[in-house]
Amino acid sequence: MSKLNIKLYLVLIVATLLSACANTTRPGAVGVNRSQFMMVSSADVERSSAASYNDQNQKAKEKNALITSGPTYDRLKVIANRLIPQTQEFRDDTKQWDWRLTLIDAPILNATCAPGGKITFYTGIIEQLNLNDDEIAAIMGHEIAHALREHGRERVSQAMAQNLAVNVAMAVAGGYGSAVSAANQVAHYVFVLPNSRENESEADAIGLELAARAGYNPNGAITVWQKMIKATKEKSSPEFLSTHPSGETRIEQLSALIPAVEPLYKAAPKPPSTKKL
Repeated sequence: MSKLNIKLYLVLIVATLLSACANTTRPGAVGVNRSQFMMVSSADVERSSAASYNDQNQKAKEKNALITSGPTYDRLKVIANRLIPQTQEFRDDTKQWDWRLTLIDAPILNATCAPGGKITFYTGIIEQLNLNDDEIAAIMGHEIAHALREHGRERVSQAMAQNLAVNVAMAVAGGYGSAVSAANQVAHYVFVLPNSRENESEADAIGLELAARAGYNPNGAITVWQKMIKATKEKSSPEFLSTHPSGETRIEQLSALIPAVEPLYKAAPKPPSTKKL
């Protein structure tokens, strides 16, 4: 690649970076207000995620692990139906999302919400942590917040931008490809991981507000992380090498935000099934 072509390529990258900044949500009471880098369209990410979601459900069905009725499913459905309307405080288009709920019978401490509102819970996280409704709402709100902020789309965009930069670096470096590869590994820790931790903190904050607006005690977000710390005590990695904030950090950050959402919780109609903390 000639020096002129490299310069043109760099100009293209810069122009793309400048034109791809957006904020996917309103700040809310918790004040999440960060400009995000988006190179790919929401539609493309949602199509891909929907395919993965359907494949996940089909595999669970084949294993007789897909739960579509019963007390636990109904419990999740009630909580989801209270949380989903609150998403309009952050963005208007969620009225048109094709919201879905999946419950999979598996001993997994996890839950997700794919772009476009595809919620998945595993029985393991509910049963092993003995979650009450406030704690389920905290987890579900957190996962929904990832979809609202389009963190998956953001991560894909970051990867695309990184690949563009690496292509230019390879052209400049010529035969020094191994050096570029090493630099790329460093960039992963310097650039990607901090943003990922930031995404998790954003989801914690927005999820806290969603749950409070839906009438669920925001302190459920504290107790669920206390339980998670206990359940994963010997499996956690140091925070600086993790894509997630430590449980202790999350509790500290969430505790600081509770005064901002407490009035919302007090003003919200309370769900009859909410369990006391």
